[in-house]
Amino acid sequence: MAYKLIYPESYIRRARKFFKRHPNLLDQYRKTLELLEINPGHPSLRLHPLKGKLAGLHSVSITISYRITLEMVISEQEIVLVNIGAHDEVY
Repeated sequence: MAYKLIYPESYIRRARKFFKRHPNLLDQYRKTLELLEINPGHPSLRLHPLKGKLAGLHSVSITISYRITLEMVISEQEIVLVNIGAHDEVY
């Protein structure tokens, strides 16, 4: 069963800013989201739970340097996107 991606307005604003600075990552970002919808556990996404102040959130990789943080609502098969950016920006 496919997951539904939820795009809150706050995430959309962050993503717009991110892609103004990194338009070259748009294709990889789209591939990442497609794979996330189909199989969040796919090894290439490197899905992992976060700790500390971001406990309760997870992270997936767009590339080695760039991440998307997200909240997974497994019971409803939903994934809420929270933030996008470089490793140090989202953590």
